[in-house]
Amino acid sequence: MMRVAVFISGGGSNMVALLDDMAREGHAAVPAVVLANRADAGGLVHAAERGVPTVVVDHRPYGADRAGFECAIEAALKPFAPDMICLAGFMRILTAGFMENWAGSMINIHPSLLPKYKGLHTHARALEAGDVLHGCTVHEVTAALDDGPILGQAQIDVRPDDTPETLAARVLVQEHRLYPAVLRRFASGDRTPLILQS
Repeated sequence: MMRVAVFISGGGSNMVALLDDMAREGHAAVPAVVLANRADAGGLVHAAERGVPTVVVDHRPYGADRAGFECAIEAALKPFAPDMICLAGFMRILTAGFMENWAGSMINIHPSLLPKYKGLHTHARALEAGDVLHGCTVHEVTAALDDGPILGQAQIDVRPDDTPETLAARVLVQEHRLYPAVLRRFASGDRTPLILQS
C-alpha cells in the first residue's frame, strides 16, 4: 500500500475527498498523515474525525527561511514514512530542492485547465479571456510553478452569466471528483491522463 501525506492550509475539502476515497475498498493507498502549516486549518478537524494523524509545521517562525521550514516538514513527516505527497490547498511555495526530493511522488490540483492560467485568480482570468471551457487539473509537481506532467483534467462549460464565484463553486465540485480518481490510478501505477466531463 502506498502511504500518502496530504498537505493543507485551510478547510481541506479536497483532502476530505481524498481521505474518504482512500477509505473505500480496493484502494492502493492509505492516508499516513495530514500536515498543515497553520494550527487553525479547519481540515485538521476533518482529518482527526477520520482517524488520520495530523501534524502542524507553522511557517511563520521561519520567515524567509524556506529551507528551514522544509527541513521541519521533512522531520515531521519522517515518523509517518509517507511514500508520496498530495498538495490539497497548501498555500506555501516549496523550493526546488524539496520538490526534487519528492520527484515523481508529489501531485497537486490546480483550478484551471493547465497549461492555461498558472498561479492565482484562475476563474476571473478564464472569464476575462472569454473561454467557453474551464476546469481543473491534477499534475505531478516539479520545480516550475503549476507545471509538470498532467495526470487528469475535469472540464465544465462556462455559462454566459458566470462570475468568478459561480465558476469556482462548479469547478470545486469537479475537483472533488477528479483528485480522488487520479490518486486511485496513480497509487496503482497508472499515470496516463484521465479526462472527466461534467
